[in-house]
Amino acid sequence: MTITAAADGSALGNPGPNGWAWYIDDQHWAAGGSPHGTNNQGELQAVLQLLRATAGTDEKLLIHCDSRYVIDSVTKWMPGWKRRGWRKSDGAPVLNRDLLQSIDEAMQGRDVEFSWVKGHAGHPLNEAADERANAAATAYKNRQEPKRGPGYAGVAKHDPSTSSGAQKESETQPSWVAEPVEASKAPVPKTPTPAQLWAEASDLLDGLDDQPIPDPIDLTVSLTGAEHARLRDRAEAQGVSLAEALRRLI
Repeated sequence: MTITAAADGSALGNPGPNGWAWYIDDQHWAAGGSPHGTNNQGELQAVLQLLRATAGTDEKLLIHCDSRYVIDSVTKWMPGWKRRGWRKSDGAPVLNRDLLQSIDEAMQGRDVEFSWVKGHAGHPLNEAADERANAAATAYKNRQEPKRGPGYAGVAKHDPSTSSGAQKESETQPSWVAEPVEASKAPVPKTPTPAQLWAEASDLLDGLDDQPIPDPIDLTVSLTGAEHARLRDRAEAQGVSLAEALRRLI
């Protein structure tokens, strides 16, 4: 048999409150997140939690994912990163290394296949995972406990001894939950530790692994006033130059 599932992530603000979810059917799904993270971190966490939840099975695992970053990281770039000590082809450290290493470990001895699907295009499993990941991110934004789902074997949602409960402490208890205090004292929210933000444009070069990197090509693009304004707004939101914002779109 093959276990067919979808894994998806969501971030409100990217970075901001984020969520992850994997979905097989209405009886087998899980979701979680954190008060502060990126969409890529949510996507990776969804895959990791799916691998952990199904770790006790011998069946092949088919993961539908709408993130090229996740699929390429795991299936194309990871071998080169590992050979270089988890550094990219330009020598920079790999982002989200802890999650990627955990995924690599969780895949050992498993028959796992990734399939890219277009997001928000009506794929039923992807839509279900996206809905739950976004709901988890929204719950963290509103400082509420997200709906975590039944897990893989229909186990209790908060039982850390089960395979689907193999989550970080920060995912089983929101970071704003304070220690018990007197009723007259209000809990003080904790300030989340900022996460590393955007993937570098050089991530795209890791698909080439050890092949020589060609010289840059100068490209002239004509933009309308409206297009230039949208690109400028995107660059300002990301804190990068116009050229860098355009590279990320490419």
